[in-house]
Amino acid sequence: MTNPNRETISESDLRNSTLYSEYRAELEEINRHKWIESEKAGKDVGFEFALTDWIIKHRVKWRSQRRVQRTSA
Repeated sequence: MTNPNRETISESDLRNSTLYSEYRAELEEINRHKWIESEKAGKDVGFEFALTDWIIKHRVKWRSQRRVQRTSA
């Protein structure tokens, strides 16, 4: 069922949005963390492990730093 009152967002609008750019930046950090942790372990630790580990250990600080960078730019 479609909601007639809901605005449609184009793919290009989405790709140019702050929300999408923050998602991509966070995903890049998670993938970097996955690579580092996999190198340490000598095997692929998997995305779910890297995601959870990154959220627990790094997300709050990373987001805080991003906020500071955006407000000072």
